[in-house]
Amino acid sequence: MTIREELERRQHTMLSPYACLDEASVGRDREEPQCDIRPVFQRDRDRILHSKAFRRLKNKTQVFLTPKGDHYRTRLSHTLEVSQNARTIAKALRLNEDLVEAIALGHDLGHTPFGHAGEQVLNELCEGGFAHNEQSVRVVECLEKEGEGLNLTWEVRDGIRNHQTSLMPHTLEGRIVRFSDKIAYINHDIDDAIRGKILVEEDIPIEYREILGNSTRERLDTLVHNIIINSMDKNDICMSPEVEGAMRGLRQFMFDNLYRGSVAKTEEAKAKELLRKLFFYYMEYPEVMPQQFTRMIDAGEKQDRVVCDYIAGMTDQYAIAKFNEYFVPLAWQVN
Repeated sequence: MTIREELERRQHTMLSPYACLDEASVGRDREEPQCDIRPVFQRDRDRILHSKAFRRLKNKTQVFLTPKGDHYRTRLSHTLEVSQNARTIAKALRLNEDLVEAIALGHDLGHTPFGHAGEQVLNELCEGGFAHNEQSVRVVECLEKEGEGLNLTWEVRDGIRNHQTSLMPHTLEGRIVRFSDKIAYINHDIDDAIRGKILVEEDIPIEYREILGNSTRERLDTLVHNIIINSMDKNDICMSPEVEGAMRGLRQFMFDNLYRGSVAKTEEAKAKELLRKLFFYYMEYPEVMPQQFTRMIDAGEKQDRVVCDYIAGMTDQYAIAKFNEYFVPLAWQVN
């Protein structure tokens, strides 16, 4: 018996009957030999962790564009906080931590530079629309490894695709990530907004603070505990109506006071125009893109989709550098 087989055997006794077992996975699009050490979801986690798209998250905006300070979240630190929340919940519920972690680490791989502002621009420009969750799946299926993709299991891709509020993953592990994503960004964005002097703790409506807590630490503790308590020994991941209502209210408060029209968003119009110019430049001169992308066009992929693939994969700094290269005279550029 291999180490992997022993680990799979242990899952039958150690994990909840509602857990998604590695050996029960639907599998990969392309069959491949099993690893002798790692079950399939652990292997997926490792593939995502070692991908180029994952490393680029460290230089992609979460909320604040080019913040003045080292302690503001990036898309990478957001991803790690989602993973930490999700693993805590999964361990308490005896669900599959490797599957949870793989989904969490991969859920935002398709995010654009400049946060949701970039996503909005590409959605406007691409004929078929653009959504970061679908792009994250596209990254792992056909963009990573020079077009070969990571060949992840169906369960991981399902969790990545369906992590948004309006969607629902098929596994409980995916549903944990769906909740953990919201828990993470609501709380760390409040923390960053307070750090940036856009909000103070007392700005948060008292009806939400009374239920969830009066600090980031208290709110995280309340939300994670509530999911665990209300999901224990159930074939569902859920919260109490009172706490979930407060979380939804707090999320709407953040949309009204931070995500739309706040000081944190004052530079977004410039970022959007930058990406528009890059999009139309690559539509006119596709040959300047790396060969991986020109080969996709030659193979019959729609050019606007491929241009979005290239732009979406950029970090904030790389997009700015490309804009300067194409549109700013060399003598005007700041060294």
